Amino acid sequence: MNAFDTQQHGSRSELSRLRLYAMAAATGIAVANIYYNQPILGLIEAEFAGQPATGFVPTATQLGYSFGLFLLLPLGDIVDRRRLIMAQFLALAAASVLAALAPTAALLVAASIFLGASATVAQQIVPVAAALASPERRGAAIGTVMAGVLSGILLSRTLSGFVGEHLGWREMFWASVPLALVGAAMMYAALPDLGPVSRLSYRAALRSLTDFWRRQPDLRVASIVQAALFAAFTSFWTILALYLATPQFNLGADVAGLFGVVGAVGVLAAPLAGRIADRRGAHSVVWLGAALTLAAWAILGLRASIAGLLIGVVILDVGIQVALISNQHIIYALDPQARSRVNTIFMTSMFLGGAAGSALAVTAWSYGSWTGVSLLGLAFAATALVVRLRAQHVVALGSDAET
Repeated sequence: MNAFDTQQHGSRSELSRLRLYAMAAATGIAVANIYYNQPILGLIEAEFAGQPATGFVPTATQLGYSFGLFLLLPLGDIVDRRRLIMAQFLALAAASVLAALAPTAALLVAASIFLGASATVAQQIVPVAAALASPERRGAAIGTVMAGVLSGILLSRTLSGFVGEHLGWREMFWASVPLALVGAAMMYAALPDLGPVSRLSYRAALRSLTDFWRRQPDLRVASIVQAALFAAFTSFWTILALYLATPQFNLGADVAGLFGVVGAVGVLAAPLAGRIADRRGAHSVVWLGAALTLAAWAILGLRASIAGLLIGVVILDVGIQVALISNQHIIYALDPQARSRVNTIFMTSMFLGGAAGSALAVTAWSYGSWTGVSLLGLAFAATALVVRLRAQHVVALGSDAET
C-alpha cells in the first residue's frame, strides 16, 4: 500500500482521507473545464462579433461532455481505470490548447466539443470512490468527491471571470493546461491498481446500456429527474453573465464569476446529503432537492436584484447537490459490476439535460429576457419534482398492494 492507502484489513485498497481528498480535487479540476466559457462568453462574443456560432460554445461543451459520458464512461468497467483516467487528463490538456488557439468561433465550438468529452474524466473517478468505499460509508464518500465536483463547477466561474476580465479569455484556456497535468499527476500518485471488473467487449458494454435502462426503474427515474434539475442549473449559469451586463446591473465577467464563490456554499451540502442518504435512504431526499430548486427559481424570477440573485443561487446550488448525491447513492447500489455503465446512463442523461438547458436558455433570453429564462427554470424544476413524487407514489401503491 502507498501513502494513500489505509491500514484496514482486506484485499482491496480502501479509501483513506488523503486518497479521497485527492480524488475530490482531481474531479474539480476536470469538471471546471466545461464551465470556464460561461462567465467569459461576452468577451468571446466581442472578439468574434458577427459570428453566430459563438453563442453555442457553452452548449457545444455540454454536448461534448454528454458524448464523452456515453462513449468513454463504459470503458471504466472493461479497462484499467487508473491508466484511463490519466490518459483523459492528458487529452484534456490538449483540448485546452486547441480552445486557446481557436481563430474562429466555429473552431472554438469544435474545440469545446473535444474539451467537454475529455473532461468526463471526472465521472471516471466518482465510481472508483463508490467502489473503494465500504457500503455503510458509500454515501459519505460519494458526497465528498462530488463536493470536489461542485467546487470545480462553481469556483471555475470565479477563476474564469477574473482571468477573462484582467488577462483575456484565451489566457483562461491556457491556464487550464497545467491544471489538467496536475490532475494527471495526482491520480497517478493516489489511485491503486484498478483492473477491469467485466470481461465484456466495448461493443457489448455499449449494448448493455439499453438493458440497464429497460430493467432498472430507479435508474430511469434518477436520470430523468437529474436531467431536468441540471437543465434548471445550466439555464441560470449560461445567462448570468449576459444578465449582469445589462443596463440594470452593468457588471462585468469578473462579478459574474464571483457568484461562483457564493454558490460554493452548496459544497457543504454534499457530504451532509451523503450521510443523510446513508442513514435514511436516498429516495426520500431527492424530492427535497427538487423542491429547493423550484424555490430558487421562484426567487430568481421574482427578485430582480443582486440580493435576489445571491439568495437564489445559494438555494439553487444546494438543491442540485442534494438531489445529485442522493440519486448517485441510488444508482451505484444497483449493480456493483457495472457502476461505470450505470453512471454512463445517469450522467449522459444529466448533461444532455444541461445542454438542453443552455440552448433553450439562450433562446428564452433572446425572446423573453430574464423573465423568459426564469419561466424556463421553473418549468425544469417542476418537471423534476413531479417525476420524483409520482415515482414515490407508484412505489407506495405497490407496497400497499403487497400488504
